[in-house]
Amino acid sequence: MNAAAKSSTRGARVGLVLFAVAAVAFVAIAWFLHNFHRVEREFDLPPRGEAAYNPLYALKKSLQADGIRVDSRQRLNLAAHALGARDTLLLYSDPRSLSPPEVDRVLDWVEAGGHLVVRTPGWRDGNNDVAIALFDELGVVLEGEEGSRECMPFQVEGEKPHVEFCGSQRFTFVEDEVPELAWGDLKNGYVYARQGWGEGHVDVLADFDFLTNGNAPGGLAGLFGGGGRGEGLREATHVALARQVLAPNYGDGAMHLVYAAQMPSLWRVVFTRGWMVWLPLALALCAWLWLRTQRFGPLRPAPAAERRSLLEHVRASGDLLFRYGKGAMLYVAVREAFLSRLRRRDPLAAALTGEAQADAIARRLQVAPSAVLQALQTPPSHDKPAFRDRISLLIKLRNQL
Repeated sequence: MNAAAKSSTRGARVGLVLFAVAAVAFVAIAWFLHNFHRVEREFDLPPRGEAAYNPLYALKKSLQADGIRVDSRQRLNLAAHALGARDTLLLYSDPRSLSPPEVDRVLDWVEAGGHLVVRTPGWRDGNNDVAIALFDELGVVLEGEEGSRECMPFQVEGEKPHVEFCGSQRFTFVEDEVPELAWGDLKNGYVYARQGWGEGHVDVLADFDFLTNGNAPGGLAGLFGGGGRGEGLREATHVALARQVLAPNYGDGAMHLVYAAQMPSLWRVVFTRGWMVWLPLALALCAWLWLRTQRFGPLRPAPAAERRSLLEHVRASGDLLFRYGKGAMLYVAVREAFLSRLRRRDPLAAALTGEAQADAIARRLQVAPSAVLQALQTPPSHDKPAFRDRISLLIKLRNQL
């Protein structure tokens, strides 16, 4: 009866504990669900594939989504990529890369109805004094570093006030050239101009930043103000401006997008994407340098001297014996060490005694017999030079055996 009561009490306790745990878990879950709710967030990942090296990739995909045939490539290559009568050619690459024969073929194609869109090389690129065959034919004159760098206001209905072409290299025309459309003035230079060329048109712009992919700041690059120049086609104002620039032959032919592959430098990639590795290593290096540098303040006490080695103890014991007239004991120990090795190396000489032994040792080691005979005799205790000479000679003879 008592055992049954104890078992019942134990079961009741277990049940109460389980109930308390379940109640606490229920209250915690209810509190969490009441105070927190799920939120979805989008993060811009670094571009991959063609989007990583093609600055016009977003423009290419936008045109394809609009039903326009797009030919995107890194080189002009007119032999392999023929230009149609109503096509549009956008040269994102530096116009200085065009050779005079290519310039003639492109302008002949524009005269037949094509649409050419080019940009100035940019004063940041240098070499502004180099002649540009295409611009010489079009009558375009670059302003150079002395030109205006002011931004141009651009307003789209329903959008916030916007500016374009900040810090871009502007241009003007020779006196007899009058553009159909122009953005800017003769005093400060133009940032955009459209020329009629036969049946076609040529558009010259100060830069193509509004046509690029744009880079959303992210990671360490965004932390330090990086992320590319502008937002590219991410902004609605840039989309509207791009549509106006491409308007002449839009929808009538193909779009040829010629770009120069822009691969970021290794150091930029390491700085922006490898900071999870180099930042901790840099902090660890700084901490190590801080520990190793000389500190200011009072001098630290000298470290405790280490205990003497066994050889130092042996030397001290020998000095003590020699100081108290026990040098004969040291000599006997050295002579016994010499004779012990002699018995192992030359048993015949070791078996001899007196002058015969000295002669045998002298012939073997090429020394004077008298010196060997003297070294084998115990020196007087008061004759310190003889003690040192005989011990040093015995050690030398022992090493030669």
